[in-house]
Amino acid sequence: MSSPHGRGWRAAARLLAPAGALIIGLLVTAAPAHAEPSAAELRKQITTKSAQLEKIVEQYNKLNSQLKQTRAEVAQLERDLGPLEVRADAAQQNVARIAATAYRTGAFRGWNALLDKSADGELLARLSTLHQLAASQQEQLDEAHRAAGDRFAAKAALDARLQEQATRVKALSTQRKAVEKDLGKLKAMRQAAGLTDEATSTYTGAVPAYAGKAGIAVKFAYKALGKPYIWAADGPEGYDCSGLTLAAWRAAGVSLYHQAATQWREVTHIKRSQLAPGDLVFYSGLGHVALYVGSGKVIHAPTTGEVVKVSSVDMMTPYGYGRVKL
Repeated sequence: MSSPHGRGWRAAARLLAPAGALIIGLLVTAAPAHAEPSAAELRKQITTKSAQLEKIVEQYNKLNSQLKQTRAEVAQLERDLGPLEVRADAAQQNVARIAATAYRTGAFRGWNALLDKSADGELLARLSTLHQLAASQQEQLDEAHRAAGDRFAAKAALDARLQEQATRVKALSTQRKAVEKDLGKLKAMRQAAGLTDEATSTYTGAVPAYAGKAGIAVKFAYKALGKPYIWAADGPEGYDCSGLTLAAWRAAGVSLYHQAATQWREVTHIKRSQLAPGDLVFYSGLGHVALYVGSGKVIHAPTTGEVVKVSSVDMMTPYGYGRVKL
């Protein structure tokens, strides 16, 4: 026989069963699968991805610059090798003639001259002639050795440079594929966030005038406003960050490397209080660089989908400041 208490609990359970199922159902329904990121979250991801990509692009720029330098050195070695080949061939021909003459004449019949019973004066004259011939032959033999050695050294250097070039071409190709893959991801993220590429334009506003080469660099940067960001580019259709600073100072007759980190090593480091138009401002662990144009402003090539623009010097926390060496 069941107790009244037992019967009460069972009745309560029957009454609560539908409500419990409803509560469980509500909990299951309320648990979200995977919420899509908000526009703000997407923009944050894009900013992070852009900074990562820019560092990869800058690494590519460095490798590409090294490859260009190696190719220039290969071309110079090839130019140097031509005259060395001619010189070595001529020296070899001289040696061949000497050998042929020695064979025909019995080495100039030196011993016969010594055994000749001619007058002493004639003997001395012949000895002198033999000495001159021997000295001339030795000089030509020495030149042949030098020419052959120079040609061999130049050829070895050329082969080493060609091997280095092939290695860098392969590394560059691998790096380029990685950049293109990351660019595809970044563009997809921008589309998901509803971001469209900024329209290119031509700057028609006032350009501040500054003296000297720094003034030329600043003027160039203003004329580049509105040009698209193009990775690994240094103009004229578009620029990446270090490509823009390189091109601006190139217009002023000053050479810079196409990589922000290397440009940091090329400049004289200065304090913020010393900033003057034409100086470079570095950001993002030397992954980004901009040109200071005065009044707390910089001109820079930001990232994929954007154009060259004017921004505050504090658009990001600066890494450091540098003055281009003239």
